[in-house]
Amino acid sequence: MIGSGFGNIFKIPELKKRIFYTLALLIVYRIGVHVPVPGIDSAALAEIFRQISGTIVGIFNMFSGGALEGMSVFALGIMPYISASIILQLMTIVVPHLERLSKEGEQGRKKITQYTRYGTVLISIIQGFGISEALIRGGAVIQPGWSFRLMTVITLTAGTAFIMWLGEQITERGIGNGISLIIFAGIVARMPQAIARIFALLSSGEIHIFFVLILTLLMIAVVGVIIFVEQGQRRIPVQYAKRVIGRKLYGGQSTHLPLKINTSGVIPPIFASSIMMFPATIASFVDVRWQWLKDILAAFNQGGLVYSIPYVLLIFFFCYFYTAVSFNPVDVADNMRKHGGYIPGIRPGKNTADYIDRVLTRITLGGAIYVAAVCVLPSILTNWLNVPYYFGGTSLLIVVGVALDTIAQMESHMLSRHYEGFLKKGIPKIKGRR
Repeated sequence: MIGSGFGNIFKIPELKKRIFYTLALLIVYRIGVHVPVPGIDSAALAEIFRQISGTIVGIFNMFSGGALEGMSVFALGIMPYISASIILQLMTIVVPHLERLSKEGEQGRKKITQYTRYGTVLISIIQGFGISEALIRGGAVIQPGWSFRLMTVITLTAGTAFIMWLGEQITERGIGNGISLIIFAGIVARMPQAIARIFALLSSGEIHIFFVLILTLLMIAVVGVIIFVEQGQRRIPVQYAKRVIGRKLYGGQSTHLPLKINTSGVIPPIFASSIMMFPATIASFVDVRWQWLKDILAAFNQGGLVYSIPYVLLIFFFCYFYTAVSFNPVDVADNMRKHGGYIPGIRPGKNTADYIDRVLTRITLGGAIYVAAVCVLPSILTNWLNVPYYFGGTSLLIVVGVALDTIAQMESHMLSRHYEGFLKKGIPKIKGRR
């Protein structure tokens, strides 16, 4: 059973050490979230966040685990690192030097990681200066001036660099997925606040216990759907021809090419939210004088119909775009042909690439529908039932996905040492998103 499976963790000294090391670094991260930047007027800062609720700042605050709302030294969170990683991935397609590095194995990966670090520091400096300027204009600074700007930029950049180091240490010496676990810890740490808000509404009589039960059942159903879809695959059968090399016979086995339903992960909702919340974010920092422009910007507030339709369309676009960036059917078909592999009934080469691309296009449609449905669900419930439904959207996708990856990492350690893992024999093993 699962309980006995978890009990096996403590029978493996190396795995136990990695888990405790990971927990220790996550505790350090959560402590840093509560260390404020000097020179901030907390009352004025709370008023600023009340005014800009529903903008792109909310997405940044979610990824920082609430550090941005409290303006701590970790206010930028890990978002600069994520942005730098995405930019480097996109540049790998158009810059020949980066493309060559991506194909050079471990050394090339280290070089790209180093470029990502430089990009993270640069983005942190730019965002830190923008935050300091916004705080000064919003009147949330006790003693405004260039000394505050410089101190804020240095503090926030150092905080992001430290989080990046924590993530790399968790990946190397912990149980892996360091950056994802840091985001996971930030989101999970805010869940008690959301639960407390629901119970406060329940105690005040604003919502009925019947609604709470429905929300609980709905949350369980959504988690089940996410687990089911994240582990869903379209397996294309692949046959390898027999080859004689010297006096030995190689090949002849049958295998499959797994294509995930949601190849792009949580990237599409993050990009789509950033684009859709940009007008409202600009309006929160700029004094708009024309009423017609105010009405247009108000229509793009999170949760409205004018917001939801373009938001869903952008999710579809980025699902296809990021899938095309991260998975190249031509390269897969060429590698299969080089190793003597082929899909039964499909000729090797271009026909195989076209077939894989056609299958990937169809399953990506299902993945885009699933991502859009999960992300729009909180907005629908909040507007229709007027209930703060926290358990949905991008945050829940990240939490469930990272949990699956982490369990898969621990299970791989256990299976490599001849333990059964978390589940008994005959039950399918838990698989991560990758």
